[in-house]
Formats: sequence, structure tokens, C-alpha cells
Amino acid sequence: MAGPLSHIRVLDLSRVLAGPWAGQNLADLGAEVIKVERPKVGDDSRAFGPPWVKDKAGKDTKDSAYFTSANRGKKSITVNISSAAGQAIVRELARASDVLIENYKYGDLARYGLGYDGLKAINPRLIYCSVTGFGQTGPYRERPGYDFMIQGMGGMMSVTGEHGGEPMRAGVPVADIITGMYASIAICAALAHRAESGKGQHLDLALLDSQIALLAYQNTNYFATGTPPKRIGNLHPNIVPYQPFHTADGEVIIACGNDNLYRKFCEAAGCPQLAGDARFATNGKRVENRAELTRLLQEIFSRRSTHEWLELLEAAGVPNGPINNVAQVFEEPQVRARGVRVELDHPVAGKLPTVASPMRFSGTPLEHKLAPPLLGEHTEEILRERLGRSAAQIAALRAEGVI
Repeated sequence: MAGPLSHIRVLDLSRVLAGPWAGQNLADLGAEVIKVERPKVGDDSRAFGPPWVKDKAGKDTKDSAYFTSANRGKKSITVNISSAAGQAIVRELARASDVLIENYKYGDLARYGLGYDGLKAINPRLIYCSVTGFGQTGPYRERPGYDFMIQGMGGMMSVTGEHGGEPMRAGVPVADIITGMYASIAICAALAHRAESGKGQHLDLALLDSQIALLAYQNTNYFATGTPPKRIGNLHPNIVPYQPFHTADGEVIIACGNDNLYRKFCEAAGCPQLAGDARFATNGKRVENRAELTRLLQEIFSRRSTHEWLELLEAAGVPNGPINNVAQVFEEPQVRARGVRVELDHPVAGKLPTVASPMRFSGTPLEHKLAPPLLGEHTEEILRERLGRSAAQIAALRAEGVI
């Protein structure tokens, strides 16, 4: 079967982005992912529009484009977990699952008997992944957490934006996404451990922890100096030149990650004297003399067009690139060749564009088959095939508002 996790079943009780992102990663890897949603309403992010998914006639549906970004490959079942019958359904699914992902506030699911301790008793092999703003411990554990506030609280906004300008959030919700990525890694590691020990465990993922980890060298720069790093726009705090420059008709990015690349750049750009200049000969010196080198290079870059620079630098083996908008991204020959855009069959939209997983496997290649589901699209299928409910039982659950 396709995907290295084709033997794994995941119960996804999460909403919006961080948890669903982890669930989508597992679905991409071949796992069967059953998404549990609220009847009639569903995942909050279904309403995060416009823009909306269009139906085959070009009319807006009730599902947002946002929702489709994090729910590819899943099956949707609607369950009212505040009801005893709904809780029983979730417990049955958890008993038959390998992984459970949830992002309810601390303690919320335990009130319904759906916390880790309750489900561990019926499935000791279950890997139960909790994704919250602040984690399962500490004085903030009961607080709600959202990406924007976490970017501010976790330091990201202090290092994002122009020098002297206002703090800025990243253009995508990086705290949510990186938490989903860390959750995916943690789940796969826990599955590997279970394969050896036979035991599941509780995973505790926090947006704040993950956002802080994402600061990477900005953290260690602070540890080394005792001074918090500041916003420097598109410059790199530790590497020069590693930035965009204005050309005669646009912009181009160069990334000279070592002294050899810098020398190659100087030769190609016709300024070999800047490679031999003692002020710029090593990366450390270039960082110290950033302002002067940037001034000199900007004068040189303004003499040619973006296209000319891209061709010249590519021929010289100097890392470079344009600043594309999203439409231009999908026109790049490399992006086309890699099949990054894929279209999935959607019951309402027809062919729905989405972005393929960037994970590539030689032995267990991934297959993208299921489009993001309609709300409750698979409720009857799962109740019938996974839990053995009869048509009459399913009808009764629907009449009682359980599904």
C-alpha cells in the first residue's frame, strides 16, 4: 500500500490548524485519518472565508479555502461529544485507533471521559497527542492560545519586520504550522517506540514551546551575547551578503553562505576587488562592515535587470532567486516538474487544487487520493464499516442529534 503509515489509523479531534496540520501529514504518509467534527458546524476553519471553495458551477460553497489547506486525505464524521452516545462512539473509535490528536483546552476532554487516562485504560497502545497553546503543565496551561498572540509572546514578532519599524507577524501562521510539524515528528517517534515496547504514551505539544524552538539561531545569538536580537528586515544577522538587492527593474536575492560563494559572486559581478578587500574578505568582516558592503553592492546591482542578474549568477553557481508572488511560484519550471500542485476529486468542487506533500519516498511513495472532506461526508461509512452500526442504529443516532 502507498505510504509508510498505511497500517496506521488516526483519530483526529483537532480543529483549525496546528492539530489538523499534523493529521494531514499523517494522512499524506498513508494513514487512515478520521476527522471528528461537530454536527452542523464542523471544524471552526470551515467558516474562515472568503475565499470559499467553488462548486462545479462556480458558486461559493460553505467551505473555506483555508480549511482545504490542512485537511487533505481525511474522512469526516460528525459526533456530538457532549452526549453520552457521542462519547461512546469516540471511545470505540479510539479503541480501534493507533493515534489520537486533540487540541481542546487543558482538561476539557477529561470531563467527557475522553482524556488520556480514560482512553489509555481501553487502549494501552494508543498514542494520544495533545496540542495546546501552553502545554499540560505550568501556570498558563488553562489559557487559550492562538498563533498571532504566540508569535508575539514567543519572540517571533520581535525579530520580524524592518529595522526601526513595528513588530510584524509572519505572513503565514508559523506557530501553528511548526507545532503541527513537531507533533508529526513526535507521533512518528512514539509509533517507533511502540513497535519496540508495545506501549502508547501521551504527547504534550505547545504552541509557545514550538514557536520558541523555531527561533533557532536567534535564541543562541541571544545566549551568546546577552542582547535580544532586533528586527533587521530582509537581512541575515550572521551572514553577508544574504539579502535582496534592487536591480534596474526589480529585485534579486543572493545567498552567499560562505566565503567561496562570495568570491564567486564578486568574479561574476565584475567586482573582484571587493573579494580581496580586507573589510570584506571573510564573513565575520562582512557582518561587521555590512552597511558599507551593502551600499557598494547595491550600486552594482542597479546596473543590470533582474533577468540579467539571474542568468549571470546561475551560470556562476551563486545561489540566487527572484521574489515571486504566489501565482509566480506555481509557474516556476522546477515547481511544475516536481508536481507540487495536485488536483483531487472533490464531490462538490470537481477538481480541487491543493499542494502535494513535500515528503518523497523511494520505497513507499505517497499517493494523494482524498480531497478535504465535506462535513460528515464519511459518517455513515465509518459507523457502518468500523463500528458495525446498522442502518436503523445510524438513523436513530441522527434523529437524536448524536451525529
